[in-house]
Amino acid sequence: MCGIAGIISKDSAQITIQSLKSMTDSISHRGPDGEGHWIAANGQVGIGHRRLSIIDLSHEADQPMHYLGRYSIVFNGEIYNYIELRDILLKQGYTFKTQSDTEVLMALYDRHKEDCLKHLDGMFSFVLYDAKENIILCARDRFGEKPFFYSYEKGKHFLFGSEMKCLWAAGLPKEVNHKMLFNYLAYGFLDNPTDLSETFYTNCTRLPHSHFLKLKLDTFEISLQKYYDIDWKQTDTSISEIKAQEKFSELFYTSVKRRLRSDVPVGSSLSGGLDSSLVVCVIDELIKDTKQKQKTFSAVFPGFKKDERQYMDYVLAKINAEAHFVTPSDNEMIRDIEKLTYHQEEPFGSASIYVQYRVMQMAKENNVTVLLDGQGADEILAGYHTYYPHYFKELKRHQPAFYKKEQQAYHDMHTGSDINPSVVSGWKNRLKNNIPIDTAFLRKTFEKYNHLKSPFLNDEFFNAYFKQSFSNSYHFESLNESLYHSTYCKGLQELLRYADRNSMAHSREVRLPFLSHELVDFLFTLPSNFKIKEGWTKWIMRSTFENLLPKEIAWRKDKIGYEPPQKSWMENKNINEKIIESKNKLISAGFISPKMSMQGNSAHGDDKNWKFLMTENLFNTTIPSSND
Repeated sequence: MCGIAGIISKDSAQITIQSLKSMTDSISHRGPDGEGHWIAANGQVGIGHRRLSIIDLSHEADQPMHYLGRYSIVFNGEIYNYIELRDILLKQGYTFKTQSDTEVLMALYDRHKEDCLKHLDGMFSFVLYDAKENIILCARDRFGEKPFFYSYEKGKHFLFGSEMKCLWAAGLPKEVNHKMLFNYLAYGFLDNPTDLSETFYTNCTRLPHSHFLKLKLDTFEISLQKYYDIDWKQTDTSISEIKAQEKFSELFYTSVKRRLRSDVPVGSSLSGGLDSSLVVCVIDELIKDTKQKQKTFSAVFPGFKKDERQYMDYVLAKINAEAHFVTPSDNEMIRDIEKLTYHQEEPFGSASIYVQYRVMQMAKENNVTVLLDGQGADEILAGYHTYYPHYFKELKRHQPAFYKKEQQAYHDMHTGSDINPSVVSGWKNRLKNNIPIDTAFLRKTFEKYNHLKSPFLNDEFFNAYFKQSFSNSYHFESLNESLYHSTYCKGLQELLRYADRNSMAHSREVRLPFLSHELVDFLFTLPSNFKIKEGWTKWIMRSTFENLLPKEIAWRKDKIGYEPPQKSWMENKNINEKIIESKNKLISAGFISPKMSMQGNSAHGDDKNWKFLMTENLFNTTIPSSND
């Protein structure tokens, strides 16, 4: 796990070791163990690297790395199946000087060119320069675990980095994208749902996940191509439950085993939910005959209704682990808010991101460099209760008798829950789930009326960007279609961004066993009633691992996110002062209506107050003091 940056330019004067070092210095937190910079003989390619040593700790594995006198690379991430790939390449005549996955990647590229990406089980972003073909290949992993940003001016230059701050360090101005800002302030959008390459900054583009980009240095033109997608429409209706369970178990154990490969200490996040608990229990199974003892890291909130400490204890009583706990507070959040937003760079949805930040900090304090985590399971296995309506809609159309049985099972299990209220009962839910209306049009109509009645945004700002409002009107005809959208199109990528930035802020690496593409591809072939069944979410996961997990976890009914007591936190005096300060800056900049200054924070609601906190950093160009 590392940080990468570089400049490719027609003007060789633009590329200096000093400029490359400025870029990599801005992301030193991603790689505190070493740095390297290299400029090609033609003067057009300059690449830089910050190293966090995970595999092959020797200096032989430092980057930029070169291979066969032809290829040069800066790589961020992990190729989990590099050992298997290395063995194959050795039989094909390739030789290696290191034990690193990066060198394997270059040999694999020499063998297969862009098709090498299809062979990788991993998380990654990298830039590879082929001096013979005079081309640059930039690539990003299938689901977007590792970030990659660039700024391209046709015929002139291509700048890239693991984080946006690399581009600013290279001299690009930090210019806020007002269309994105409008859609965030007005509707809460954290990205453009129709174009995930767009960011909150005008001169900064995100390379979409599962894509590669080629830059031909002769013409200085770029091309973009997708190399992976999920085939969510093909369902294996012939597979038995037993066979599905066996295959799920096999693929998941393989995924966890590969993600334990490391030359530095490995631990795990434990939230008390089904997903992280399974990861922790499988790790315990895999290392039980060794002298290793797993370290777990958790956030707890004693006295809070949604605190999950009791569920963590069920898991810890069953395994051999050294548990560590942290209890973040409101005062600590406001103390760290500038550092947190500095690392995240773009707005985020809730204070749960700060909780994750503190868990990663605790791992650093205990010298654990790599953490396995359960992220991704909700999206591929229907873990959120919002998936129930899509499941019922599919059954109602194709299996009406079974639909009635399944919906009744859902009502019997979840009616009266004060944690997860019904998502199908009540006239609002029925309207939302069953009537194919243009909700985007209705939302815009209401927003226009609401602005005239009680403006939140500045009139000029609202009128300039209202017609560029994003749409979030989705009508899914099946559960798999909905899961595909969450996994591949919108939803998971936001969570992966948070995890990458929070972990790398403390020079930690997060690995996600549920995002093995072989596992994801398999689970999408399973019928919907293997994922939701008899009222249970993640049914195939629960039934497969019910004997490994504590029963209180395996058949737990409620679903709780990574949730702190945010509502009470927002009432904190210091946080309120920060909200007022941020709000006034937005008013002065012409984004928020001056009428907002006459309203107390309680009149705005937590949603607007949170946006005030999030947007100030968009315009901040200074590094927070005591940044870690």
